[in-house]
Amino acid sequence: MRAAVLYGILGSLALTGLAAAPAAYAARTGTPVPVAQAAEGPEARGTAVAAARAAEAGVDFGTCPAAEGLPAPVECGTVAVPLDYARPDGRQLKLTVSRIGATGPRAERQGGLVFNPGGPGGSGMYFPLLSRSPRWQGLAEVYDFVGYAPRGVGRSGALSCQDPEQFVQAPSNTSPHPSEREKKARIAQARAYADGCAENAGLRHYTSLNNARDLDVLRAALGERRLTYLGASYGTYFGSLYAALFPDRVRRMVFDSPVDPDPRQIWYGNNLRQSAAFEERWADWQRWVARHDDVYHLGDSRWQVAAAYRRARLMIEKEPAGDRVGTAQLQAAFLQAAYSDDYWAPAATALADYLAGRPGTLVDFAADDPEDNAAEENGNAVYTAVECNDAPWPTDWETWDRDNSRLAHVAPFETWQNAWMNLPCAFWPAPRQQPLDVRTDAGELPPVLLLAAERDAATPYEGARELARRLGGSADLVTEKDAGSHGLAGGENDCVTKHVDTYLRTGRAPGDVTCAPRPEPKAERSGQRSAAGGPAGG
Repeated sequence: MRAAVLYGILGSLALTGLAAAPAAYAARTGTPVPVAQAAEGPEARGTAVAAARAAEAGVDFGTCPAAEGLPAPVECGTVAVPLDYARPDGRQLKLTVSRIGATGPRAERQGGLVFNPGGPGGSGMYFPLLSRSPRWQGLAEVYDFVGYAPRGVGRSGALSCQDPEQFVQAPSNTSPHPSEREKKARIAQARAYADGCAENAGLRHYTSLNNARDLDVLRAALGERRLTYLGASYGTYFGSLYAALFPDRVRRMVFDSPVDPDPRQIWYGNNLRQSAAFEERWADWQRWVARHDDVYHLGDSRWQVAAAYRRARLMIEKEPAGDRVGTAQLQAAFLQAAYSDDYWAPAATALADYLAGRPGTLVDFAADDPEDNAAEENGNAVYTAVECNDAPWPTDWETWDRDNSRLAHVAPFETWQNAWMNLPCAFWPAPRQQPLDVRTDAGELPPVLLLAAERDAATPYEGARELARRLGGSADLVTEKDAGSHGLAGGENDCVTKHVDTYLRTGRAPGDVTCAPRPEPKAERSGQRSAAGGPAGG
């Protein structure tokens, strides 16, 4: 799934119909491979070699490099992993790792809590900083908070497929219903991007399966016999691969906002389903804004709010806001409101101010920061490499055009932007592996905790139910009812927080339980603010 942020109009029949196209495609991709097969052969032996070396070497933690921007007492180090696990003595990647020690009495400490925020392409290096926030202090008493940058991310051997200055071009325009001319231009861009990715040596080794193997090497380097892990969004997918590969090395696992691991949906189908779900969540934001017309003056129905957004989009298409925000930047910024309701008030304020002749708020909310160009391109390169390598994708443009054109008729908000992000996979130069069938048998795993919001669009709720069905009866699902923010751990729902804290402290899972939704955001004319509390992923 895409890495877009830290973190109705459609009826059920429409969604059911839209899901049919990706499922039909997946049926032609071949037989999924049981994850257990990956626990055999030369890669498995190479993983064992790498883990043994890491256990002996440990992690030489020290002052974090200035480039990480992590102040003391956070410490940093590196862990070596093979680029190719079939050749453990070949080229090595040094994964950067961050840590802050548990604050409680030594006798009560439980080792390291390893975090991944998702993506693919997200870095968890910031995670130790959360140990000092109020919602994490209880767990910080008993756990070292451990973050890391996965292979290819940041200083962990950064992948790049394009000059960052060419990748992030602003202001730029895009359309929810692209013309044939725009489609041809996008196809050319996707081909060029895939060709740029091909210049990376060993490109085929950036996969979810290798991310799971890396996680075991990291576990060994930390001196942990079994892994305690918190994964968000995409982090739940390779976390579930880890659970299936190494069930005897799982201590506790929290899967926050799970990806649907059904091999028929990895990854083409999941991205179509995500685009359909974003339309529902976009409508949630519009309804909320309409209920607060006395604050934002954008209309007292969701249709009027939608019209206000379209009006702003047309104005920006003709003249970029502040010479920095085109319709592409507008779309990316307002997608944040579909990821997290922490962005609802800032998005509404930006739109209201722009239409009232005050564009500065919108520019602050939506403009790209040139200082982020390299990180943005790197994250996108890793995202593209992992998703394209993990499974077959359609290689004919006709399939992409048919499926996305059909979907965009009822879900125009994000459909084509998601397609353009993934289109390099149609022209991918590296070999694709068959999608993996994630399953564990009854009794193989200790209790595992899943967290999911019913209206999450980035990873739709059915994915959590599918993952629970595949984990051999070991998974308990905590559902935030009638809510849609992506990434729940450490957030503002006390009920969810209680279950996470109890599980990670004691190992006791609550069974399948439902939490009432967090309070709706306060309607106020506010400036942009970052999402609070949680470690949401993409």
